[in-house]
Amino acid sequence: MTMMPNKLLVIGGSAGSLQVIFSVLAAIGNDTPLPVLIVLHRNSIFESSLEELLSARTGLTIKEVEEKESLRPGIVYICPADYHVLIEKDHSFSLDYSERVHFSRPSIDVTFRSAADVYGQGLICLLLSGGNVDGAEGAAYVQSCGGLVIVQDPATAEVPYMPQQAISRMKPDRVLPADEIPGVMRGLVR
Repeated sequence: MTMMPNKLLVIGGSAGSLQVIFSVLAAIGNDTPLPVLIVLHRNSIFESSLEELLSARTGLTIKEVEEKESLRPGIVYICPADYHVLIEKDHSFSLDYSERVHFSRPSIDVTFRSAADVYGQGLICLLLSGGNVDGAEGAAYVQSCGGLVIVQDPATAEVPYMPQQAISRMKPDRVLPADEIPGVMRGLVR
């Protein structure tokens, strides 16, 4: 019987967030004791090889989320393009094709909320650079459930709108410049 993880790191981002994601994944290393889930706005028509790109740059085990797959520590999961990703009470994934939220599918808000319902205080969420409001409401919900919310300092974001929207709607636990995020995340997942 596999032991269920008691913590989860969810990283949400859009335009301009990929370099910070590379840095965070490199910093946490391949022996991270918790699963990592990346919710990245992607174009469903032009399907990039994000999985291969992240694997090559980090050396971590990277895989796209599959329906009913159980979360496992040490694995970095990527939300597939054009599906919302939900987390079930049994710590498995569920894919959803319902309407877009803030013009996005996958939606950061949807995944943050779902993860907060399951992980509560064991959830760490990181919201990065991006060009729409997705993630702000979900981050506030995560915090209301006892989870930790870290937002990239908009002054260091390539596209500051997304982190700025979160900061304007809530008081994140931490607002960090891009160059400090990897070290802080490494400390939190250890």
